[in-house]
Amino acid sequence: MTDAPAFVPYLVARGLVSLASTMLTVALGWHLYQATGDALDLAFVGLMQILPIYLFFFASGWVVDRVPRDRLVRWCAVADMVIYSGIAWVMTRPELNTHTLFALVFAQGSVRAFSSPALQAVLPNLVPKAFLDRAVAMASTTWNLAMTAGPVIAGLLIGWLDRDVYWALVVAMLIAVMAYQAFPSMRLEKTSGRGVDQVMAGLKYVFANPVILGSLSLDLLIVGLGSVIVLLPIFATDILQVGPEGLGLLRAMPAFGAVLMGLYMARKKADLRDAGRKLKWALLVFSAAVGVFAVSELLWLSLMALFVYGASDMISVNIRMTLVQIATPDALRGRVSAVNSLFIASSNEAGDVRGGTLAAAAGPVATAGFGAVAGIAITLWGLWKFPTLFTLDRPKDIESGA
Repeated sequence: MTDAPAFVPYLVARGLVSLASTMLTVALGWHLYQATGDALDLAFVGLMQILPIYLFFFASGWVVDRVPRDRLVRWCAVADMVIYSGIAWVMTRPELNTHTLFALVFAQGSVRAFSSPALQAVLPNLVPKAFLDRAVAMASTTWNLAMTAGPVIAGLLIGWLDRDVYWALVVAMLIAVMAYQAFPSMRLEKTSGRGVDQVMAGLKYVFANPVILGSLSLDLLIVGLGSVIVLLPIFATDILQVGPEGLGLLRAMPAFGAVLMGLYMARKKADLRDAGRKLKWALLVFSAAVGVFAVSELLWLSLMALFVYGASDMISVNIRMTLVQIATPDALRGRVSAVNSLFIASSNEAGDVRGGTLAAAAGPVATAGFGAVAGIAITLWGLWKFPTLFTLDRPKDIESGA
């Protein structure tokens, strides 16, 4: 788009950041489990990634709404590049120092606590308002393309480079830093109110909008209890008995399904009509896919289940992200995006902590099976608790500032 010259660099940078993050997760999961054979180490990595999101939740949203967003995303990218360099150094030493590794993962999670809401909030500042719906869909698709390519590339590079794969992530972050230089200077809207009120404004705004609260809450609970991503190294090694290349395929299938669904939704955009009903079925299908994966001992069936898992999740993600972007005033976008990031992190990394811990006690099959049953039960509860969400026709029906 000629009237949004920074949008393509935004997609490039965000795609590279997501690519590096996904490759890091796959590589650490493989190398840690191969080195220690302990599922609790996988859970601890998830804990170190999510803990900063909670610790810096209020501060991050306030900073995103107070510091020019173009500067903030650049600073975060540079910090990420330095941390990735540290992780690469630790992982290529003869003796693996898990304490130092966990500290670096915590540092990377701390940077992400600020970069994630900043990247969400900066998008409406880069594109015309009329293009925002398409921009959200394109950003989500780019993210999922990175999720698709990342695990496959990680699996191949692990087989080829082994632990030197981490240096490739440093190069990816360097290119992202360069892409962010195309961002224009940005001004922030001034907001009134006391410091405490400003910090809490995003949380208050979300809880005052039951449709937004419902979509975020259901995603948190269903994905948090049903996520099987952290279990993939265990399924690949102990149940399906495939190598790192097979793990890469397993890890890629959810994102591959999400990409195809995202492209379909972008083509058939139509303002996401009948969004509430689509959300209901997406949540139910997601949980059913988890159940199929839990009992599968065949690679092809597991891949199909993960494909459906990702495709159904993409519907939920697209509806939620469109709701948040359209319904939130620009002056609050940083703080509301921080709330959204908190819910996303809780559903993903907290799901990893839950999955790794429960798998260590009850085994991976029981863990995934429990998530499937819980997801269906929570969806039925959501139909009763948030009826307006499931009768919503279009996200645009929720106006900004409501």
